[in-house]
Amino acid sequence: MSKTILVVDDAAFMRMMIRDILTKEGYVIHEAVNGRDAIEKYMELHPDLVTLDITMPEMSGIDALREIRARDSGARVLMVTAMGQQKMIVEALESGAMDFLVKPFQPTKVLETVKKCLQATPRA
Repeated sequence: MSKTILVVDDAAFMRMMIRDILTKEGYVIHEAVNGRDAIEKYMELHPDLVTLDITMPEMSGIDALREIRARDSGARVLMVTAMGQQKMIVEALESGAMDFLVKPFQPTKVLETVKKCLQATPRA
């Protein structure tokens, strides 16, 4: 059975890039445009993994991560961040993120990290 991944980023181009990389590997992709949208779609879909951009309007990825994890402590969340956001990465990991990807990224790194997160046991 195909794994479902919710790709969350306010930039349509980034969603498209991640979607293209993951659909080629057989993953089923759903998209959300901000943190609030991510929470709603997560509760509706219960995807196997969420890729969540840290910096978004309306609700940050870290706030969305905390909200998703509060509703489902078994949620698998992979943070996506721009270079130089180490402090935010640490905060995300402390809030329950499983791993992170730094933009710009290579398709092989995206696939590697997604597979690693899907195989790992979520931190409660």
